[in-house]
Amino acid sequence: MSSSTSSRWTDQEMTKRVRRRYRSERIFRGVGFAAISLSVLFLAFLLWNMASKGIGGFSQYEAALPIDFSKSDLFLDPATIKGPDARTTVAGADLSTAISKAAEAAYGPDADRMFSDAAVDRLTDAIVANPNILTGTPTLWLPVSSKVDIAAKGDGEPAAEKVVSALQQKHALKRVFNLRFLSSADATDPSAVGVWGALKGSFYTIMVTILLAFPIGVLAAVYLEEFAPQNRWTDAIEVSINNLAAVPSIIFGLLGLAVFLDVMNLPRSAPIVGGLTLALMTFPVIVIAGRNAIKTVPPSIRDAALGVGASKMQVTFHHVLPLALPGILTGTIIGVARALGETAPLLMIGMRAFVAAPPSGISDPATVLPVQIFLWSDEVDRGFIEKTSAAIIVLLLFMLLMNGLAIYLRNRFERRW
Repeated sequence: MSSSTSSRWTDQEMTKRVRRRYRSERIFRGVGFAAISLSVLFLAFLLWNMASKGIGGFSQYEAALPIDFSKSDLFLDPATIKGPDARTTVAGADLSTAISKAAEAAYGPDADRMFSDAAVDRLTDAIVANPNILTGTPTLWLPVSSKVDIAAKGDGEPAAEKVVSALQQKHALKRVFNLRFLSSADATDPSAVGVWGALKGSFYTIMVTILLAFPIGVLAAVYLEEFAPQNRWTDAIEVSINNLAAVPSIIFGLLGLAVFLDVMNLPRSAPIVGGLTLALMTFPVIVIAGRNAIKTVPPSIRDAALGVGASKMQVTFHHVLPLALPGILTGTIIGVARALGETAPLLMIGMRAFVAAPPSGISDPATVLPVQIFLWSDEVDRGFIEKTSAAIIVLLLFMLLMNGLAIYLRNRFERRW
């Protein structure tokens, strides 16, 4: 009788149990919502922090500088500044001293270091483009030094703020887009640095990684899943691949150092070595994802293809692999995203070198964006703070672009059954 009573939905005890179930469900939903909200808040804080600190790296201040070349010590003849050697001829002159003296004459003795190293390059470009300015007194807009730039943005030293005040009173200061940051390589002056060299190095390195890890990883997954016999050797290989996926990245850096540099004598600090090292790290992830994707293909697909006379090779590459490709690309996205943000293995193979010129190939000295960010974050000059944050923004955009392309390809080949 008590058993019959306790099973009724209208019974008081049953009502309490139902209430406890609903309460547990509400608590679970609340905890889940709180966890997601906290994650979103942390992400928003990270993005806001990077944007607030790094957005200034995409702009710089320029000051107007009248230069009387007739009173300068530049021994340059406009007639000799011609042809492919024109820039070399101009670069041999002491333009830095000419700029300092012109700044002192225009804005006082405190302005002798008002302009950056980038101003010398800008003046060189102006003279090469129009040598006739050497016969007059032109007013040129040149990028200011890092200290003056920081002061103009509201967080500088008193001496630099004094220079900024003098420039603003004469309406000789303006803020422009820092194109040099996106078109130059590394430099010792924070006002002259750029991410193009590191961005190009990252592109070459990740292309080498994808071209090596993707086909080899996919073929290895296909063989292990479709053709390899089930014995102790294949079991040992499977366990080894699973273990390699969890190995710390710095171990792969040590392996790359020992094999590619010490044994194979490949060029140090080159994208080909970085790509080979990251390919070793990415390969196990692609193999594991590839095998799991191949397993999800229904056996009926294989049976139907074999039933109409297709060979094992045809079944695998004409039917199974195309259907498993979206899952394989998902694993590739995860592996490439991890490789894009790696720093430790690349430091081990020497890609932390100071590279002042963008690489022109996979064998030229280069660095990558994560390593460049690491090096800038260790600099003492305050001007590198906003450049570091700006480089992080560029890295995030580069990763979104690469991942977006991979996701598009995955969705393009995705099939439903």
